[in-house]
Amino acid sequence: MQPHGDHDTETPGTLHETCVIVAARNEATVIRDVLDDLSALPCTVVVVDDGSTDETSEACLPYPCALLRHMTNLGQGAALQTGITYALRHLEPRYLVTFDGDGQHRAADVPALVAPLAGGDYDVTLGTRFARPRDAAAVPRARRLVLRAAVAFSRLSSGLPVTDAHNGLRAFTAHAAGRLDIQHAGMAHASEILHTIKRQGLRWCEVPVTVDYTTYSLRKGQRSMGAVDILWDLVTGRLR
Repeated sequence: MQPHGDHDTETPGTLHETCVIVAARNEATVIRDVLDDLSALPCTVVVVDDGSTDETSEACLPYPCALLRHMTNLGQGAALQTGITYALRHLEPRYLVTFDGDGQHRAADVPALVAPLAGGDYDVTLGTRFARPRDAAAVPRARRLVLRAAVAFSRLSSGLPVTDAHNGLRAFTAHAAGRLDIQHAGMAHASEILHTIKRQGLRWCEVPVTVDYTTYSLRKGQRSMGAVDILWDLVTGRLR
């Protein structure tokens, strides 16, 4: 699918019907910045604290978000499924957005992700950091090489011509989100989502987004070895 461009914006009222699911583990030092950023949008927010051993949950308490907690670390895929299930059952949004809790995503990208869904042409939008030269250039070189390999594997295994293999910034209609049943707790949930899109015949497109590679996010796992771990998770998750 061809990516939607920068000109796309949300139709009136759609963000009021949107729930952002934030998966977070040990993000006490940055989660306030993430929630401050999201507070500029009229979306509801659900934070899933995936077994943090720091004060991530406590840092969320001043914010008007739903806070869910895993007592132990179950993995990002499990955290997203917990948040999606809760939102569909209790908040009844029309659209759901998945959003990382480490500060690498921008709330400003959410409207462009939701817009194609609100237009009725698509069921799922996938963020891509490789549609715009400036975003692709910001990806560390070693990680870019590994992600290219992951893209090739994802295309081959899922049959979808994606340009970004593991970008946690995505949006779903409530119908599409209800079709998800993420079984892989780790990073291979990204591959699992692609296979669900293919198997369920969901209409999808890619939307350009910006990923911020900060010192913090690189230290947390966005370094090149973290990318190798992601690729390994994708391959082993697919072969199970």
